[in-house]
Amino acid sequence: MIAINSFDPLTIVVLAALNPAVIIVAFLMGRRADQWQKLIVAAFAASLAGFLAYWAGGQVGLFAIHAIGGEAALVMLQFVFGLVWAALGYWFRAR
Repeated sequence: MIAINSFDPLTIVVLAALNPAVIIVAFLMGRRADQWQKLIVAAFAASLAGFLAYWAGGQVGLFAIHAIGGEAALVMLQFVFGLVWAALGYWFRAR
């Protein structure tokens, strides 16, 4: 039987903020961006990469995923944090 547990908002914020895939992809794509508008694309790509890393970690048993409903919030928060990391990469890029 499938147990449906409610998700913890603090856990989702921590997962989104500290996901290394989001940080690396967003920062590197932000450094390569030549226009600020491309930061949105970088944040979206980082959010998807972060979710794939989250899903892969759950599939190999790195951590247990047993909450339903937090995935959309995780993608949204990873987008927000990815936008911040991409902006930092854009700001620190070589000019």
